[in-house]
Amino acid sequence: MSQAKRRKILGIIETDNTFERATHRDREAWLGKCLHCNAHLWVGLDGEPISRATIEHILPKTAGGTEALTNLGLACARCNQGKGSRHDLRYHRDARARELVERLLARRRERWRPPEADEDDDET
Repeated sequence: MSQAKRRKILGIIETDNTFERATHRDREAWLGKCLHCNAHLWVGLDGEPISRATIEHILPKTAGGTEALTNLGLACARCNQGKGSRHDLRYHRDARARELVERLLARRRERWRPPEADEDDDET
């Protein structure tokens, strides 16, 4: 996995209040919940998924979704692939797909934890 992808995952973790540090098989890791089903997701402190955590674009890129942290969440692979195959391609013409996106965006807002300011920002 690329360094950029691991940084993106760590950014999502930093802004998702379900994630906290925990011990997984004698090492520290992040433990949080799937944006869809609330299943446990484990991610190494370096951003490398331990479980099948994937980056979820809540509003699909095919519908204009961006890489902004407010549009990203972590989801288990099963949920993310299911949404992608059943809903993302039909977003514009399927009211159920749009409802799902709205529910996920609301859940992401509920779970939002403001990112901590960079230490470098304080050195002015």
